[in-house]
Amino acid sequence: MTTAPLGFIGLGVMGLPMCRHLAQKSGRPVVGLDVSDAPFAALAPAGVTRASSVRDLATGTDVIFLALPSGDHVSAITDAADGLIACAKAGQTIVDLGTSPVALARRLATEFAAGGATFADAPIARTRQAAEDGALSIMVGSDAATFARIKPLLACFASDITHCGPAGSGQMVKILNNMVLVETVVALSEALAIARAAGLDGDVLFNTLAKGSADSFALRNHGMKAILPGTYPERAFSTAYALKDIGYALALATEHGVHARGAELARQALTNAITAGDADKYWPVIAETIAHKKKP
Repeated sequence: MTTAPLGFIGLGVMGLPMCRHLAQKSGRPVVGLDVSDAPFAALAPAGVTRASSVRDLATGTDVIFLALPSGDHVSAITDAADGLIACAKAGQTIVDLGTSPVALARRLATEFAAGGATFADAPIARTRQAAEDGALSIMVGSDAATFARIKPLLACFASDITHCGPAGSGQMVKILNNMVLVETVVALSEALAIARAAGLDGDVLFNTLAKGSADSFALRNHGMKAILPGTYPERAFSTAYALKDIGYALALATEHGVHARGAELARQALTNAITAGDADKYWPVIAETIAHKKKP
């Protein structure tokens, strides 16, 4: 078994705990890269060291993970003159753990392959607590050999890992996952607003829904833990990030000739929350504008 170092770029809210699990469980050294100093103090007990640049990180590592906020951030790391495409070596594997456009994943797979490297889109799903617990769900787009090679590493921070098909397939599933989730939270927000306006207790509504056919992950997590208590912290998955993902879903729908009306409603709800000043808050804050507690 190889003991070559692993690289990890992007040590934010989700990236930091994933990197920690990788360092603690993979049996291999981990080299990190981030614009902030703070994550390295938190990761020092796990033995994570700091690279000085993308080129420095790429030298000596055989698998590099990216945990970045958007496709634009991924492109900035891969496409720069001294970025990963220029620095990647034959036999190296690059894994994008963030949510990025399907077209970007397919382009990167082609461009890395031209230099003898391989690329996998492996976006993560579930909450920040799941990242802390090492219990994320990951959907992977890659060839079968690449999936087999990276699956044991992904298992360091995920409890469910699904091979969805070739490059781009992981992003496609993740984008549609997020689309369904946001649409469900819109429905929960509307139901709660109607119930409260009609004099029904919100706790009674949601706890009863959880016992019936309206039960869901969105209800139990986003509904009960955020919308009911009105808790929408910053440094969680923001409204701006959720709008980005809905944009990816709608672009995919347009590309394939589908009029996704529910996704359009979700995009409007997110846009209204951002207009009301909630771009950086945890995205279920859309419930506030849906209930007319805030004006967009």
